[in-house]
Amino acid sequence: MKTPKRIEPLIQDGLVDEVIRQLMSGKEATVYVVRCGEEIRCAKVYKEANKRSFRQSVDYTEGRKVKNSRRARAMEKNTRYGRKAKEESWQNAEVDALYRLAAAGVRVPKPYNFHEGVLLMELVTDSEGNAAPRLNDLVLTPELSREYHGILMAQVVRMLCAGTIHGDLSEYNVLVDSAGPVIIDLPQAIDASTNNQACKMLLRDVGNITNFFGRFAPDLMTTEYGMEIWSLYQSSQLRPESPLTGHFKHSEKSVDLNSIMREINDTLKEENARQLARASRLI
Repeated sequence: MKTPKRIEPLIQDGLVDEVIRQLMSGKEATVYVVRCGEEIRCAKVYKEANKRSFRQSVDYTEGRKVKNSRRARAMEKNTRYGRKAKEESWQNAEVDALYRLAAAGVRVPKPYNFHEGVLLMELVTDSEGNAAPRLNDLVLTPELSREYHGILMAQVVRMLCAGTIHGDLSEYNVLVDSAGPVIIDLPQAIDASTNNQACKMLLRDVGNITNFFGRFAPDLMTTEYGMEIWSLYQSSQLRPESPLTGHFKHSEKSVDLNSIMREINDTLKEENARQLARASRLI
């Protein structure tokens, strides 16, 4: 097929020899099957912000650190340079997450290179060497649903132990190869320790996966893996091999609403003070 313009620099630099075909086009990127020497890989070409249906949200970018102060100021002011820096930061988040999670033993595609806004990574295949199907394309038995659900809960635990939450995990962001589920699409991955939405994101990820498998194994719908995992994480008891039960004991203690409101008001005051201090530095 004709080489997409965005992949031409990779061919010129010898990273890609041939574009074989388009694999898929999603809300944030188009993925191509490419040949790199004797290996078949895939190239993820990120769409420009104005052509992408998935919008960056403060829920995802909160807590992400920008080391360069000039870039940080430009991103805050949303200048042309700042918007470009945001795009680069958004794309680099997936690259960083893939390397970090692969090192932690999470089943993600192996990354090879990131060049000119194109991510070269492993092509996940089925037992016959074809591109692996997405989870949502499969019809499963109750037994296989429970097996895959257990595998993915263990992967969520490994991700959290590595400090990462997917943030958009569902049956559409999981491939299934001959060994089981493989997690993909991580540009919106968040840092569990610095993002205030971490608990909400984790519960949503686990809920999405559980709801999907619950179609085939209804007994999974009564489990509470999300709260169990988060509780273990908060109490510093979560380990990559932590056994899970799917049960969580909710606290029956009465809630002190006045105390909660005081904490919220104190937090708002601190944030306002930070905003004023930041604004004074930019003047």
